Amino acid sequence: MQRVALLGLGAMGSGMAANWLKKGFSLTIYNRTPEKAKALAAAGAKIAASPLEAAKDADVIIGVVPDDEASRGIWLGERGALAGAKSSAVAIESSTLTPDWVRELAGEAQMRGLRFLDAPLGGSRPAAAAGELAFFVGGEAATLEAARPALAAVSARIVHLGATGAGATWKLINNGLIAAQLAALAEALHFAARAGFDPKVTSSLILAGAGASPIVQGKLSRMLERRFEDADFAVRLMLKDARGRRAQGRGGGLRARRGQGLRRFRRRGGRRLRAAGVSRRTALCS
Repeated sequence: MQRVALLGLGAMGSGMAANWLKKGFSLTIYNRTPEKAKALAAAGAKIAASPLEAAKDADVIIGVVPDDEASRGIWLGERGALAGAKSSAVAIESSTLTPDWVRELAGEAQMRGLRFLDAPLGGSRPAAAAGELAFFVGGEAATLEAARPALAAVSARIVHLGATGAGATWKLINNGLIAAQLAALAEALHFAARAGFDPKVTSSLILAGAGASPIVQGKLSRMLERRFEDADFAVRLMLKDARGRRAQGRGGGLRARRGQGLRRFRRRGGRRLRAAGVSRRTALCS
C-alpha cells in the first residue's frame, strides 16, 4: 500500500484524506491550520509540522491548495515538500493553478530527480467525500501508472490529457465553463423574478429544459432558497481562475470576457460570497 502525503485540507483535501484512511493507506497530512486535521488524526492520519516533514518517506505527495502562491509555499524552500521527498516519490499538484507555474514546478521537481504530475480535480465537496473525483492529468504516462493506486482510491475517473501542464490547462477551461453557466443561471433567475414568475414554476421550467446541466441542477435550489453559507466554491477562487484563463488566452491570441462580470460582482459586495450564491447580487448579470 502506497504511503501518501497530503498538503492542504480544504473542502477537497478533507474528503480525499478520509477516503485514503478508510481504504488502508498510510497518510501524513500537512495543513497550515493544524486544528482542522484533528478528526483525521483521530482516524489514523499522522500530522506533520511542515511540508518537508510530511513528504519524508511518502511514495506519493499531493498538494491541494488555493492558488499559485500557496502552491509555491508548500513545495519550495527549506521546509518545502521537494526538499523532504525521497528520490522515488511522485509529486502531484492537484490544485487549480496556472499552467506556467505548474511547468515551473515540474522543472523544480525534475531538478531534484523526482517524477511529477499535474492532476487538478474535477468534482466538488460531495464527490470528494464519496471518493468520486476526477483527475485531469498532465505528465508522463509511466508516472501516472506509478501513482495510480493512490489516485484511484479517491476518484471515479482518471483522464490522461498529455504533457505537463495539460491538466492545469483543461481545469481552467472547465472552470470557465462552470462560471459561465452559473452567471447565466443567476441572470435567468433575476429576470424571472423581475417578471413575476413563481419560483417553483421557474425551477420546474429550468430543470425540464435543455439548459439543465449538472452544475445548474446542483446550484438552482440554493440560489432560489438564498442559501449562501457553507457552499463549495468561493467567488474569489472563481475570479482567480478567470484571471488564469485570461492569461492563458492572451498567450494563444484569444480573449476571455467572463471574468469582467466576476470582478464587478466582487466590487459591488460579492467578495465573501460563494459560487452557489451568485444570484445574491445582480452585478454579475448587469
